Amino acid sequence: MCLPEASLKPLSLSFFSPFVSFWEGEHLQICPQGYTCCTSKMEDNLAMISRTEIEGLLKETRRPLQSSLSYSQNTFNGYMDNLMNRSMTTLHDHFTSTWDLLYSRNSQLFRDLYKDLRDYYQGGNVNLEEALNEFWTKLLEKIFYQANKQNSIGEDYQECVSKKIETLRLFGEAPHKMTIQVTRTFVAARAFLQGLTMTREVVGKVLQVPLSQKCIGAIMRMTYCQHCRGMPSAKPCVNYCSNVMKGCLANQADLHTEWSHLADTMIEVGERRLDDVDSVILSLPNQISEAMFSMIDNLATINSKLFQGCGSLGEGGAPSSGFGDIASRRRVIVDDRLGGSANKMSESVSNINMKLREMRSYWISLPKVLCSDRVASGTGAEDKCWNGMNRARYLPEVIGDGLASQINNPEVEVDITKPDMKIRQQIMPLKIMTHRLKNALNGKDMDFQDTSDDVSGSGSGMCADDTCSRGPRLIAPVTERAMVYPDPPKNKEVRSSASQSLPSISIFLLSLLILLLQR
Repeated sequence: MCLPEASLKPLSLSFFSPFVSFWEGEHLQICPQGYTCCTSKMEDNLAMISRTEIEGLLKETRRPLQSSLSYSQNTFNGYMDNLMNRSMTTLHDHFTSTWDLLYSRNSQLFRDLYKDLRDYYQGGNVNLEEALNEFWTKLLEKIFYQANKQNSIGEDYQECVSKKIETLRLFGEAPHKMTIQVTRTFVAARAFLQGLTMTREVVGKVLQVPLSQKCIGAIMRMTYCQHCRGMPSAKPCVNYCSNVMKGCLANQADLHTEWSHLADTMIEVGERRLDDVDSVILSLPNQISEAMFSMIDNLATINSKLFQGCGSLGEGGAPSSGFGDIASRRRVIVDDRLGGSANKMSESVSNINMKLREMRSYWISLPKVLCSDRVASGTGAEDKCWNGMNRARYLPEVIGDGLASQINNPEVEVDITKPDMKIRQQIMPLKIMTHRLKNALNGKDMDFQDTSDDVSGSGSGMCADDTCSRGPRLIAPVTERAMVYPDPPKNKEVRSSASQSLPSISIFLLSLLILLLQR
């Protein structure tokens, strides 16, 4: 039995009658040359069908992973937005009753803080540390002016107060503690979300890279050449299919090392830095309120330092002068709507981490996934499967993963000296993202590190720009030149000849003098 040319449609094959003509097969370019019923045109059409089918399979394979990553990204982002909205609402409700005019007149300051936090988390160009310091500086200014509202404060004095507050860091311990907590949590959340976004993009880019013509030929030989030999029911041997797919996806498999490193680091960030994100965000109103009360408690000290630096405002400035009975309203602010949803974010992160563990071996497991539905199975299948030449056992061993292992691939001719650059270009973004996440574990954001924080010092080879690569090239030559001196032997020779010529002249002159005296 064989297949007619008219039936060569993807995923829909009918077969010739038993009376079809067969040829020797010298005309075939892909299928084994031998007893065959396929013409050259049929072979070309089968190669086109093979490409369409494998591209469809790769698309189907990437869709679940991309959907999972997209769902994880949207879920995580949704919980963060929900937490931010709840925190802002809680702050507004409680500050309206507790801080009265001080809050209502300066509510924009608090809205700006939440906007900065949200923009930063979503990848905006916001320096989180500077934004928090600016918030505390302006807030302390407002408290200072409220405490000294009975005095007239000019623009020059206000400018002096702003500079002194920023220079002297008069915020106190509570703002400092909150800044550390918020920075650690939001840096981790930002990097985690970026990791989810980037992994989804990498999958899309890599699996859109077309497979080589030699790979398509190997897949066609494995999938359809048995039809040309009159064995349409023969399925490929398991190890045969593995070698074909490993050869076709060798470049993709080389992503495994950095891909798994990224997944592991994201899991670590989720477990170590996002376990308390609910409590950090929802406690912002209480922490800000406590920091404000702490400032009021220390107003005498604050006033003293500011008066010393900017001049006295007169007799005013007592801590109680601008706040009335606000101190009596001091209480712990709790989000009453927490209920049973307190651990929603931690549950979300736990579910995402479970998916990350599943995807860490994605690139090296692709051959097995693609072969699962098309290979021979069942009792005795190993001896009755299609091995590329006939229905018999497949003898070659299964090769390793990655481009370097394909040098001995018996099924796909792969030039291991020419990696696919479109796929290789995805390795560096994976490395950079992993480095970003490792920094986030320490509460550091690569985008806003000082130039003194040289990322090349870790030995990772990861640099935000080309400054790292310039450093060693500038230092090494200087060190070498400092070690170069004039050649010692030549110098000795010169000094020696000069010193030796002096006594010989002296002896000659002394002899001449004696001769003249004798005469």
